[in-house]
Amino acid sequence: MPNNVSTFTRGGVHPDDKKALSNAKAIVKLPLPSQVIVSLSQHLGAPAKALKAKGDSVVRGEKIGTAASFISAEVHSPVTGTIKEIKKVTLANSLCCDAYVIDVDKDAPDPVWEKHDWKSESKEDLLSTIKDLGIVGMGGATFPAHVKYSIPKGKKCEYLIANGVECEPYLTSDHRTMLERAEGALEGLMVIAKVTEAEHILVGVEMNKMDAIEHLEKVISEKGYPIEVQPLKMKYPQGDEKQLIKACTDREVPSGKLPLDVGCVIANIGTCYAVYEAAVFHKPLMERIVCVTGESITEPKNILAPIGTPIGELIDFCGGFINDPYKTISGGPMMGFAFHDLTTPMQKGTSGILCIPKFEESETTACISCGKCVNACPIGLMPTMLYKNINAGRYSVAMDKYSLMDCKECGSCAFVCPAHLPLVHFMKTGKKLGRKKK
Repeated sequence: MPNNVSTFTRGGVHPDDKKALSNAKAIVKLPLPSQVIVSLSQHLGAPAKALKAKGDSVVRGEKIGTAASFISAEVHSPVTGTIKEIKKVTLANSLCCDAYVIDVDKDAPDPVWEKHDWKSESKEDLLSTIKDLGIVGMGGATFPAHVKYSIPKGKKCEYLIANGVECEPYLTSDHRTMLERAEGALEGLMVIAKVTEAEHILVGVEMNKMDAIEHLEKVISEKGYPIEVQPLKMKYPQGDEKQLIKACTDREVPSGKLPLDVGCVIANIGTCYAVYEAAVFHKPLMERIVCVTGESITEPKNILAPIGTPIGELIDFCGGFINDPYKTISGGPMMGFAFHDLTTPMQKGTSGILCIPKFEESETTACISCGKCVNACPIGLMPTMLYKNINAGRYSVAMDKYSLMDCKECGSCAFVCPAHLPLVHFMKTGKKLGRKKK
């Protein structure tokens, strides 16, 4: 076992990781679906502006949506085919937006992606490529990568940290990426290092992925990359930026500040691979690995699938359901969103599709002020006081006195609550209603 294993110090919980369901199986490619539904909101920020109309033909990799504001991202067609219609869709996070419904031409040839020498390009040109090819954060937040990697004047990136933690239970797509796509992901990390002018480059990986740690170290040694793998103790939510920075550098991001304010930039390991494909092959982000797993799935798998694939197609590819799932979730059980139905399309940020049966439920009771939620909170908040003030409609008190907006909605408080209170739901509601009151 490595000697330099670390973790963040405040709060955190230890849920059963449930990763054995899918982490031993290699990535498989989904056969082309007959139809995809590509939304124009694949990212944090403003939805992209449509560039195509009903009846238009599109080619795989063609830009079909362009960034509508500074915080926005390009959208590309993941298939060759014809736009059947443009319609409103509701995504797993309840966002309603326009989407292309594309009938797929399964016989169309795949484009040839020629190799480029990114090392000879300037950081400005590389940033432009990352922007033009629609790269966003693949860990779930989907923040436009070109914005994140643009270092403002007066700031510097002392630590570039690749996030290979994948601390959400069940999910293993990042684990498989590190095992099967390590060379590409690490080269993508070197691209980001050039763009950000990073002084130190780290990869944070939890100890339940020792095979990934060993494989990354082997590739780094072979390539001679100036990258250090940082083994981390298993603790949730270590994949969050603030906790990962604390674990890897012992720096703390203050309330209301960003990682760059303490000299850090974080890149999900899947994002690193997407940057590699963009920089080396000028290939846009139009497919991703999604982990389809859970006790209700016949054969859990990690699947490489086109963005916009209806989740029902992915579930069918895994043999369908063993039992009727209580919930089908986009992402993991701690922070994921329940899908409305199986026609909902996967997005750039869909790291997992989790299908779970109904486990034994415990009755919700009144808060007993035991303080377990306070001990579990990785930010150092007081969830019990936040809950009581939000429940009483005192949103401004929750926001101003108890720092509601610092809540990451990680679910650690709800996980340990003996009263089984829906604390994350209250935090989300309090933020929404509190913003309206201000």
